[in-house]
Amino acid sequence: MSRFQTLQPSSLDRDAFVAAFADIYEHSPWVAEQAYDKGVDETLDQIEVLHQRMSDVLLSAPRDTQLALINAHPDLAGKAAVRGELTASSTSEQAGAGIQECTPEEFAQFTALNESYKDKFGFIFIMAVKGSNRHQILAAFEERMHNSPEQEFARAVAEINKIALFRLQAM
Repeated sequence: MSRFQTLQPSSLDRDAFVAAFADIYEHSPWVAEQAYDKGVDETLDQIEVLHQRMSDVLLSAPRDTQLALINAHPDLAGKAAVRGELTASSTSEQAGAGIQECTPEEFAQFTALNESYKDKFGFIFIMAVKGSNRHQILAAFEERMHNSPEQEFARAVAEINKIALFRLQAM
């Protein structure tokens, strides 16, 4: 089990806990609030334990709440990225995948795939991009377009939980 490098969650009061973990799940502080409300003890000082707690909160949320969280994420290589409107975490994650290095043709491909994906599934494409490059992300888009809406919804939630783990590990 890994411990946090920069803070000790068990020592935080509710406001400080929520402030520290509010954007682990993109623009969704309710995940941190509910995780805290389930009780805080020293086991939450282990990244994997806190991640499991927060994952369970997301997985037990109603589908419409999960959908709102999915749609709180930015499109990969989307307009928000181009305009510099991403959260610091999203900016870092997309930069780490080399998305800012896309050619105009690749940006056009991302835009077309983002739109096609949203048209088909009714929500945005989610992928934990850490460790991937823009070519792998484009290939994943193409591959996942063949999935059913139910498969993609479950995949989006799973990818969000992966993103959350990466974000917690960076703390």
